[in-house]
Amino acid sequence: EGLTVIEADSFWCLSKLLDGIPDNYTFAQPGIQRQINKLKDLINRIDEPLATHLQEEGLEFIQFAFRWMNCLLMREMSLKNTIRMWDSYLAEGPDGFSEFHLYVCAAFLVKWSNKIRSMDFQGIMMFLQSLPTSDWNEKDIELLLSEAYMWKSLFHNAPSHLSRA
Repeated sequence: EGLTVIEADSFWCLSKLLDGIPDNYTFAQPGIQRQINKLKDLINRIDEPLATHLQEEGLEFIQFAFRWMNCLLMREMSLKNTIRMWDSYLAEGPDGFSEFHLYVCAAFLVKWSNKIRSMDFQGIMMFLQSLPTSDWNEKDIELLLSEAYMWKSLFHNAPSHLSRA
C-alpha cells in the first residue's frame, strides 16, 4: 500500500512538472520546435558572434538543443544539480519549464561561447554532446540561473528587445 501512495504522489509531481510543456511530448513535438526557434533568436540577440560562428560552421540549433529541450538539461547535469535547477523552474510558476528553461538554455550555451567559437563543426558537436559539467556544484547552477533570470527580465516581456533596430 505504501508503494501505491508513493507511485501516485510521484505521478502527480511529474504531471505538474510537465503541465507547462505538453506540446513537447506530442506528435512532431511542436513545443520543442518553437523553443529551439526561440533559443536561436535569443542567441542571435545576446551573443551575435556565437550565433554567426554556429551558422558559418553549418550547425543547426536542432542538432544540439533538441536534447536540451526534450530532456530539460537532465542529461547535461548531475541529478543534484538538475533538482536544484528544476526547483527554480517550479518557483517561476506555470511557465518555468517552458519559458524560463529557454533562458537557462541560452545562458548554458553562452557560457561556452569563447570555447565554441574556437572550434569547427565536428569539435562543436563533440563538445556539446559531452559538456564538462560533471564537477559543477550548486554555485555553478546558481550562476547559470542568475544569468537566465537576468535575460528573462530583459527580453521576456519586451519582445522588441529581441529584434534588431
